Amino acid sequence: MLIRNRLFIVGVLFLAVLALLAVGATWIAPYDPLQVDLSQALLPPSRAHWLGTDPLGRDVLSRLIFGSRISLIIGFIAVGVAVLVGTSIGMLAGYFGGWVDAILMRFVDTMMAFPSIFLLLAVIAILEPSIYNIMLVIGLTGWMGVARLVRAEVLSIKERDFVLAARIFGASNWWIATRHILPNVMGPILVSATLGVGGAILTESVLSYLGLGVQPPTPSWGNVLNEGRVALGVAWWLTLSPGLCILFTVLSFNMLGEGLREWLGREGQ
Repeated sequence: MLIRNRLFIVGVLFLAVLALLAVGATWIAPYDPLQVDLSQALLPPSRAHWLGTDPLGRDVLSRLIFGSRISLIIGFIAVGVAVLVGTSIGMLAGYFGGWVDAILMRFVDTMMAFPSIFLLLAVIAILEPSIYNIMLVIGLTGWMGVARLVRAEVLSIKERDFVLAARIFGASNWWIATRHILPNVMGPILVSATLGVGGAILTESVLSYLGLGVQPPTPSWGNVLNEGRVALGVAWWLTLSPGLCILFTVLSFNMLGEGLREWLGREGQ
């Protein structure tokens, strides 16, 4: 059972706390994350500022709390786009097979041949960096693994007796795909999506760190980390705190995904 998996429980608890912080950021954050006070610049952690301040005197804890909203929203929506595109292509390729499968899988192979970070950088450089563009680009460059996973599952499921029986009774392809096959591939899709959220958050942080992600003054973990880069020698807290946020969040999503994978594997036996 999932409740016996300690790593899964730890991941769930951490993500639940993170979600509460993100939802209640307006009330929980001790300061306005955009308030500039140069007289308070680069203060080390203290009672007044638990995680110190940045070069503009803004409270780092408040910026990280508000940044959790951005990270979670981008992670979930980007993965939603990736799952939607990948599931659609994987379903078409696996169900119809033949030349449809050949064309779609060659397209998937071509997309996977491009290093993802360079593809992301190229697209973001063409488009205007914004939260909406980042969500869309991460989703549209991260669906290939989902497509291959769904295709493999569909190839196995479509030959089972209940699918053959549906065909004999005259069920349409759409009915078979949506009512018989798709529900049986939702488990692997859910695991892939859970693991993908952590990857999307990490990707957004990398883009923001490079200055191509969420643009200042909007706080995100990546641009807080980038702001700390220029003051690394004198303000260690500016890089440590957002780095730990990214680390524990990605790790928690991975533990959540692994717990679901283990549980679904036992359920399927």
